[in-house]
Amino acid sequence: MDFATSFALIAPELVLGTAGLVLVLWAAWGGDNHARLISSLAAISLFIAGLMLAPTLHDGLIGPETAAFGDLFRADAFAAFAKALIYLAAIGCLMVAPNYFDHLKSMRAEYPVLIVFATLGMSIMVSAHDFLTLYIGLELNSLAAYVLAAILRTDRRSAEAGLKYFVLGALASGILLYGMSLLYGFTGSTSFDAVRVALEGDLSTGQLFGIVFVLAGLAFKISAAPFHMWTPDVYEGAPTPVTTFFATAPKVAAIALTARVALEVFGSQSLAWQQIVTVAALLSIVIGALGAIGQENLKRLLAYSSINNVGFILLGLVVATTSGTAAMMIYLFIYVAMSLGSFVALLMLRDDDGNLYETFADISGLSTTRPLLAWCLLLLMFSLAGIPPLLGFWGKFVIFQAAVDAGMVALGAIAIAASVIGAFYYIKFVKVMFFDEPVGVVTGRSSPSHWVILSVTTLIVSPLGYLLTPSLNDLATKAASALFLGS
Repeated sequence: MDFATSFALIAPELVLGTAGLVLVLWAAWGGDNHARLISSLAAISLFIAGLMLAPTLHDGLIGPETAAFGDLFRADAFAAFAKALIYLAAIGCLMVAPNYFDHLKSMRAEYPVLIVFATLGMSIMVSAHDFLTLYIGLELNSLAAYVLAAILRTDRRSAEAGLKYFVLGALASGILLYGMSLLYGFTGSTSFDAVRVALEGDLSTGQLFGIVFVLAGLAFKISAAPFHMWTPDVYEGAPTPVTTFFATAPKVAAIALTARVALEVFGSQSLAWQQIVTVAALLSIVIGALGAIGQENLKRLLAYSSINNVGFILLGLVVATTSGTAAMMIYLFIYVAMSLGSFVALLMLRDDDGNLYETFADISGLSTTRPLLAWCLLLLMFSLAGIPPLLGFWGKFVIFQAAVDAGMVALGAIAIAASVIGAFYYIKFVKVMFFDEPVGVVTGRSSPSHWVILSVTTLIVSPLGYLLTPSLNDLATKAASALFLGS
């Protein structure tokens, strides 16, 4: 394949890379006074890059025709589906940030630039078809994310979140890199295809350790239990728009990367990695549910909710079939909508002076002072709990259906029982907002951009969201098929 074809396949990445370089120069010369304009241009760049994915998604492109640069990079339907979610989440996070940072007089021109470079790293991650490409994308995303977490330099909590994220993220990267080096040493290649072929047959001890270390490193990135320790602290300490970003776009990228590695690289050794992922999935569901029960800070609660949802998503991966992977992608779409809407709702919990509130005590009686916001939160929380007829129920249903169809009835039953535990803290939102005495602190007006995103995400998770399911099922099935081409 010639370089012209390869460059055409990486067109979205070229757009983001060019935009990032131009905007970083603009930020250096223009300063923070141009931060809002740079944010708008960054969002436009992401939108243009997203439009370039439409043909790949629509046609369900898979196979060698999607390979670029000697098969280091795959621009297939699976990558396009993940990138579309990543770009949409990043655009949402760019839209809600200016009002938050303006109140703190901390709107920095670097914020949208870092979002663009982090998104570029994630875009490379989900298309990686070689461990070297994988690591380049992962580190590009991680380096930008560390700075984003600590972007409020005068806020101790933000600095603490950035330091914790950096230390534990570096540890995870080291574990992942060690696993990759073991696989290279025992297979003789970093190419996904070559490693898959080398792993066929009986596993050597070194190869098994390589698989374990790679999956452990990726589990850190998706905040799956028992590698979830950093998540509540980083989510609570980071600025809320940054937390919104961490809970959506990087989560999609890391899960998509994990799926590609497990199914494409370790596909011939499914019995080896399925046990590891099954334990991580069940632990994430249980720890996420139990850990959230005693939380009073809403950001920490949503962090545990994120861990819980990762567990359900991993169940689709455990099934290791096209239907299971498609169910995982459907759940990811619904999860991004629910998480984005939930964190935007938290950004709207402010008083007349713009001060933010983020505890259960602050939303007591919210239905009296801000009824529309309270009802949107109710729908989002019920959807996260998987209560019908909201779309969150459909996400869990397709996961459980895939597990049952694959003969994993016991696994599905355990997950269903554990999901009941999680319903408790979601219902707590409703009890506090609608039945407790109002404290009347949330009285501030919200920006139009907040209302737009909250309205769109609430409509998606409402029963009207089921109108999307035929198209969503079709796109998810096309995307999942890309990972089973060589199986």
